[in-house]
Amino acid sequence: MPKIVRFHETGEADVLKIEDLPLTEPGKGEVRIKVEALGLNRAEVMFRRGQYLETPSFPSRLGYEASGTVDAVGLDTNGIQVGDRVSTIPAFSIGQYGVYGESAIVPAYAVAHYPDNLSCIEGASIWMQYMTVYGAFIEFGKLNAKDTVLITAASSSVGLAAIQIAKAVGATAIAVTRGSTKKSFLLKAGADHVIATEEEDLVAQVNALTSGKGCRLVFDPIAGPILEKLAEGTAQEGIIFEYGALSPDPTPFPLFTSLAKALTVRGYTLFEIAKDPERLARGKQHIYQELEAGRLKPIIDRTFPFEKIVDAHRYMESNQQKGKIVVTV
Repeated sequence: MPKIVRFHETGEADVLKIEDLPLTEPGKGEVRIKVEALGLNRAEVMFRRGQYLETPSFPSRLGYEASGTVDAVGLDTNGIQVGDRVSTIPAFSIGQYGVYGESAIVPAYAVAHYPDNLSCIEGASIWMQYMTVYGAFIEFGKLNAKDTVLITAASSSVGLAAIQIAKAVGATAIAVTRGSTKKSFLLKAGADHVIATEEEDLVAQVNALTSGKGCRLVFDPIAGPILEKLAEGTAQEGIIFEYGALSPDPTPFPLFTSLAKALTVRGYTLFEIAKDPERLARGKQHIYQELEAGRLKPIIDRTFPFEKIVDAHRYMESNQQKGKIVVTV
């Protein structure tokens, strides 16, 4: 019987339990994957805590990203075949189809082949981060080489993906982090400039770096009080993509700045892309091509063995990581 991670109540990382469950068969439109690696995401921590867009139904699985080999297929699986080397796109219910385990069943539309130049560890680290950024920057933001983008939480896997996609287009990337300890890392990762908010004035630095124009696109998973400063650093008619809520504090709407600059403050999630077949197809093609060409490459912070899944979640919550946390199975 495969070992599967489930939890029976919300709470701290130690609610995660590794359990032996019967091997199940995929239904219509589903495929089963023999899992090799899992990519961890902040969404899974929030889901485990009961603070996510989806509410767990117990006992609950969890997990969005896995890489591995297809070992069974149901009917109507869109050309996916047994033996295919694939990874999963977060386009499904995390509780119903959670991929944490030695075996995972997911909808066929939510799997994709990944380039041969990537390892299984890298393959488990691509779709959440790059598809999230693709939607904001390419599909909706129409990012171009003349743009300057402001990227908060820049040392996260999504933040690093944003730097890479911005640079692949030729845009200028300003990375935002709290302390200066991650400055050299972010510059090495491709950021043109780095602002450490605990030591520098965010708005003053953005204005200095953009000759007072501000950034046309802002990409932020934090929200809370920082939104007001981000609005001040946004260009006239700019767009702020709010794709998370890491701050525990209320998020005041920057009304007067938004009025004065005609800003768009836009709630955004990956599911706008993942649940739209045409957008998803465009995103998959774009990301696959960029990965294959080497213009995008996931940065792996640390790997954990499967039996240390609790430790891996605790590490994510420590906010020490610089890139993707991966669990090998």
